[in-house]
Amino acid sequence: ALHEGHIVSAQELTVLLQPFTQNSRNLILFLQDMLSIDDFTYLSESYGNKNPFQNEVLQSSPSSLVLPAVDCEAIRYLRSFLQESEDWNLINITNLNVSQLEVNTRKPNLLVIQLHPLVSGLNEISTLEAIAENDKIIGRLTMDLQERGINFSVIYTAVKPSRISRRTVVVRELRRQLMATEEEDSLSYSPLNVTTGNDTCILFYASNFSLKTSSSVFIDLTNATFVTPTVDTSSSECSDSNTTLSLKYTRPVNGISSLEIRFLMTNKFYEVSARNWSTLDSIEIVQDGEEFAKFKVSVISAPAEYSSHCQLVGTSNLYPARLIPSDETKNWDVFISRLQIQGFNIENNQFSYASDCTGFFTPGIWMGLVTSIVLLWILAYGIHMIMQLTTNSRFDDPKGPSLSVPQTE
Repeated sequence: ALHEGHIVSAQELTVLLQPFTQNSRNLILFLQDMLSIDDFTYLSESYGNKNPFQNEVLQSSPSSLVLPAVDCEAIRYLRSFLQESEDWNLINITNLNVSQLEVNTRKPNLLVIQLHPLVSGLNEISTLEAIAENDKIIGRLTMDLQERGINFSVIYTAVKPSRISRRTVVVRELRRQLMATEEEDSLSYSPLNVTTGNDTCILFYASNFSLKTSSSVFIDLTNATFVTPTVDTSSSECSDSNTTLSLKYTRPVNGISSLEIRFLMTNKFYEVSARNWSTLDSIEIVQDGEEFAKFKVSVISAPAEYSSHCQLVGTSNLYPARLIPSDETKNWDVFISRLQIQGFNIENNQFSYASDCTGFFTPGIWMGLVTSIVLLWILAYGIHMIMQLTTNSRFDDPKGPSLSVPQTE
């Protein structure tokens, strides 16, 4: 029994999971980017029959453990804890194709399945559809194992919560500073840094970094880039005018032996503003040594002394910072959330003040301005018409002759 509001620590989590690790021959870890206990009730009740949690794994299991709140630090090291607890046969599944999954029942198996990320920042319908798709994946895999007669235990969790209650002190002190001077966020990880000698020349951070190939294979690069870095950045180049961040991955998914993503940035002087600006010009994707995709980047720029930040960057038209594919680009999709990058003038190995890619005049501000102008015009026209009204200067005298007013007056 857990008290309401109690957050399970890493030590408590290891004790609670011991029965699963000791008695399970097959353990499945479904890992999502964001999830909270409130999502199970909120999304189920808000949309009527569109319940995203359809499979009955929890209801049909002989025993279950529900932890409403777990420390994010504990979740971050959950995979390493599970690997150290038993001599597991580790199976990483990223392409979510469970039909060809082979399980060796002679040895304990730990299946780590990266589910589709939720599209943060968009409407709740998109979140509902993403969770519903992940629920179908959970249902397909568990049903397949049940039909084979394989016993298993399931852990369904996320890297960070999707719903965070902000304290009033934090809200009062909220400023546009991002990672520049604010305290280290316990829910995030350190940014990726590229050094030349003893100096850091590139800093790169994203809460979600994933791709979708032309053959509809989903590739989540977040863990390989930030959490447990296996990425090779040796081909990155730094100079005062041009910087290239090269991220090389070896066998990110089955069917792809090597993958390289390049971020090309420039530092130029602009006479209009009389200062240097750093700009993220393009992103290139090289698969197996052959350039497969190239995207031009819109609206990601900042003064050369600052870093650039964007909440959502991708190929979709819904994202504030859109990646525009070139003519020869094949059908690749890119999704980056909470992107922050800096390729020039880095001091103390930390991000400088962040310049956000969202313009000052958002669509909401423009609509408010247009509506205000129309209302002011109606008010001015009404006042003008009232001022044109004239009153009579002569009146009838009941004792005298009737007043005659010519039509010209």
